[in-house]
Amino acid sequence: MAHSHVSPLRGLTAKDIDSADDASQISLNSEEQSPNKRRRLSKKLHVAVAGCSHGEMDKIYASLAEIERIHGFKFDLLISCGDYQARQFLFPEIGRTAPVLTVFVGGNHEASGFLQELPNGGWVAPRIFYMGHANVVQFAGLRIAGLSGIFNKLHYDTGHWERPPFHECGGVVSAYHVRSVDVFRLKQLRPKSAGGKSTCLYQEYNNDSVAAQRVDIMVSHDWPAGITDYGDVEDLLKKKPFFKEDIEKNALGNPATMSLLHEIRPRYWLAAHLHCKFAALVPHQKDCQETTEPEPTRFLSLDKPLPRRHFIQALEFDVDEGAEMKLSYDPVWLAILKATDSLTDATKRTTYMPSQCGSICGERWDYRPTEEEINRVQRLFEGDFTIPANFRKTAPPHDPSQIAESEFYYRNPQSSEFCAKLGIRDLNEMLCAQSKESLGVPYFLSESEDDAKNMGESIKTSHSDTEKFDGDCDFVIDRGHRSCPIYLTDFNAPKLLDSGSKDENEDEGNNGSDESAEPVEAVVEGKEGERGRRKVGSGIFRRRPMGVVVDEESD
Repeated sequence: MAHSHVSPLRGLTAKDIDSADDASQISLNSEEQSPNKRRRLSKKLHVAVAGCSHGEMDKIYASLAEIERIHGFKFDLLISCGDYQARQFLFPEIGRTAPVLTVFVGGNHEASGFLQELPNGGWVAPRIFYMGHANVVQFAGLRIAGLSGIFNKLHYDTGHWERPPFHECGGVVSAYHVRSVDVFRLKQLRPKSAGGKSTCLYQEYNNDSVAAQRVDIMVSHDWPAGITDYGDVEDLLKKKPFFKEDIEKNALGNPATMSLLHEIRPRYWLAAHLHCKFAALVPHQKDCQETTEPEPTRFLSLDKPLPRRHFIQALEFDVDEGAEMKLSYDPVWLAILKATDSLTDATKRTTYMPSQCGSICGERWDYRPTEEEINRVQRLFEGDFTIPANFRKTAPPHDPSQIAESEFYYRNPQSSEFCAKLGIRDLNEMLCAQSKESLGVPYFLSESEDDAKNMGESIKTSHSDTEKFDGDCDFVIDRGHRSCPIYLTDFNAPKLLDSGSKDENEDEGNNGSDESAEPVEAVVEGKEGERGRRKVGSGIFRRRPMGVVVDEESD
């Protein structure tokens, strides 16, 4: 178990949480926050968090490198909160490798066809790990949970049925919608109670049990609906006044994940999606056996990588001196997946999750794993939960000179190997079985590179249709004050300078503004420059019954 220590640069500042009544009473000292501390913690773990990247990972990695240079430490892990879209790193043939081990959840702007091959997560490129629909992994003792996608009530209670070719099978939009089965599985991480009548912290587990460990970081793309009640909503509405209606209706975010937050009580909840910085402090009620006030959950949403926007946050954790800097499966999560295997569904039919009412008929509704179930998983993995570095290319390398006539879906060996080892159904294989006609031969099995290229490309992209969507889309298109859409390629990378340094960049088209670059502290902490800033479109992603609506912010 790891415990956090937050410094002014490396975590939530007092300004972030000044709207919380009890913020001044909260100690950020890990020694005071860990009553169940079991070992001496002596090593610092540096974790970077990024908001929506929208393919601008070069800017994010460059910003991390500059922070490392100025402050004299190296980041051990980068967590991306969705809308990753980094094709320059997802296609290894381009010759790019992520400089920092990166973990990300899916958003609503992704290569959905590719990610649908990895429902339980996996490597999308060397050193870049996708969390799947929902997942829990460990890194250097940290427990990191993730939930991909955004909420839409029309598809929340269906199975994961979407797969390429989307023009035949449908689902290019619903593919990134959160499903109830994923939230239900994550809720099985909640505290174990005796008899199911209370929320006493893991009464049925020994304190040293792996199941008694709290989730350190929860990552989602969408916000939990209602999170604005715990932060400075007035400041939020100054930046995003068009949020007001949804906030009043408790419709800003995912209505299913606020209960998840209160049940699993993560130390941090990190999100993105709405293109703004927002921090909140969520208190928790004392459990029946707790003698001190429980540690609150610190929520932080980050912006996208534009100049003078808060799109990066640095966190520092104290971990055991012998903690290994590698990704590992979480045995409790594996036990949950195995116990809930019957809930895996690849159809459009409505499915309801088990409830306490079903216990009258003898149906199991509480899938929090027992010690026996966890031990069974440990035997299956022979005590080694290291996530293997088994990335392989499934789709052929992208050739921009060729226009593919069809999309293909692929069997991914990472999914098949993981499911076979755990003994659960393979959703990737279930989707493959729906239609044999559009299955592609994985590139790594091809006899030659030329043969693989002839199979076609699974994703068709062009600059002209990057942001064209039909009326079923779930988001508003970002537009600035121009006659045409603003693409992220129009912007230069944010330039990070030491305090007092002058901007040597003579380009005056940076984000539609002629302002000079800001010091690294201003970029990381989201501070405005002395000369202020010009606002450029950052519309809220929200569903409207009449199709896509364009929100524009005024100067």
